[in-house]
Amino acid sequence: MKKIQFNSFLILKIAIAIIFLSHAIIRITGGTIERFAGFLDSKGFPVSLQLVWGITIYEIIGSILLVFGYYTKWISSIFILILLVGIVIIHFANGWFVGEHGTGGMEYSFLLITTLAVIAANTNKNNTK
Repeated sequence: MKKIQFNSFLILKIAIAIIFLSHAIIRITGGTIERFAGFLDSKGFPVSLQLVWGITIYEIIGSILLVFGYYTKWISSIFILILLVGIVIIHFANGWFVGEHGTGGMEYSFLLITTLAVIAANTNKNNTK
């Protein structure tokens, strides 16, 4: 039973890492770094281009570290902070729903935050990584 729980937890970590990693990769390959920076600039964020690159690099490195179990609570906490800022500056104004009943709402971010909280809470307390 313990092995099944471990494997399901690893699958959860891999799934969440794929989500963040794919966002970072498409931001780089799709050329939307500057567009995202422009959006943050319009919201009053200083050094928005550097901030977007920082988020993007964090999504790549954080995803890898999360899968391998390094600094899981810290990695999850910072991802949650990024998502909370996203809710405040983007998604809250769009309501709750993302798909069928709305566009760009908070439900997707809520699910990611909940998943990251579960990952952080279930990290092996004896893990020295």
